[in-house]
Amino acid sequence: MKLLRIISSVKPENGGPINAAREIDKVLVQDGHRVDVLTLDAHFAVDYPGAVHFMGPSRFGYGLNGNIRQWLEQHAREYDFFIINGLWQYHGFVARQVLNAQDRPYIVYTHGMLDPWFKHEYPLKHLKKWLYWPWGEYRVLRDAKRVVFTSEEEKIRARESFWLYRANETITAYGTASPPADGARLAQAFIGDHPELQGKRLILFLSRIHVKKGCDHLLQAFAQVAGQDARLHLVMAGPDQGGWGQALRAQAEQLGIAHRVSWPGMLQGAAKWGAFYAAEVFCLPSHQENFGVVVAEALACGKPVLISNKVNIWREIDQDAVGFVSEDTAAGTVLNLQRWLQLDVPGYAQMSARAKVCFSQRFHIRRGAQRLLEIVRECCP
Repeated sequence: MKLLRIISSVKPENGGPINAAREIDKVLVQDGHRVDVLTLDAHFAVDYPGAVHFMGPSRFGYGLNGNIRQWLEQHAREYDFFIINGLWQYHGFVARQVLNAQDRPYIVYTHGMLDPWFKHEYPLKHLKKWLYWPWGEYRVLRDAKRVVFTSEEEKIRARESFWLYRANETITAYGTASPPADGARLAQAFIGDHPELQGKRLILFLSRIHVKKGCDHLLQAFAQVAGQDARLHLVMAGPDQGGWGQALRAQAEQLGIAHRVSWPGMLQGAAKWGAFYAAEVFCLPSHQENFGVVVAEALACGKPVLISNKVNIWREIDQDAVGFVSEDTAAGTVLNLQRWLQLDVPGYAQMSARAKVCFSQRFHIRRGAQRLLEIVRECCP
């Protein structure tokens, strides 16, 4: 089967959606399928299992780009099926028009972009989206063979953002690939690159440095529990795309914990896995998270996860007892940290073992690839 994935960007620093897509497509290619990518990005070196067709540079934040229409009109009939990733940019708008004109089937992954959190947090942006919604994204979703959500929670919440909503909804498995097996070596290498972490009990945050992620609440919470053990150390890893990092560092200074917080920036490959393996626990107190691939990665490494109930897989985490869930507030984050600190050695070991089982049964990327093929076959005549 020949699939074309249409996405605004393939840059890994843009977070979970493209990284999960890459892992799913690796599995599909291994199983004999072809998966190419059409992106609004300008050309750059990228590691991807299929051919990447760069249409950029694109204009404005919306990604206006005349090349993508022309390319689709010329090449769409070379593919059996189409996957549109994400909303609110030009790639979905133009793909719907071209694919409908050629009677070509497509599905849409929303990646949490219909979560009502955005409506409440950014009301002016939401008003602007309303002006565009009826003749833009509403029609992209309406005409899709399936609109794909990565959890039941995400599907339910998506219905709350716009009253004009019509979608043939379905849920997919999602997650990540198995981590490298040499965890001890990777952890040692990560500590070697960051010697100030030697002998510490590491609390790992690994995601974008963004207001949505609750980074400020994590700093406040860490300041409240840090006195319980001098070995506790917080690692705030991730790209700072919005420039919030400077304010967060100032906050750490004011809280008196700056010397116990490290900021290694974006981690990829061996460094990322080394951070997971070196950590004792993973913490993500997000205000909105449609899935949280990094949560699955932490579980794959046997790490308990401390998350908010705004991470849409929180029910699964709670049901499998592989971490702790609380509100997306500083107080909720303190509660999660306290619960973890109160675990005895056997209790922690049991939670760590359950984490690996949870990952393999729920969040291994092969399940996501299999489910994607099921959805495609359901949609094909």
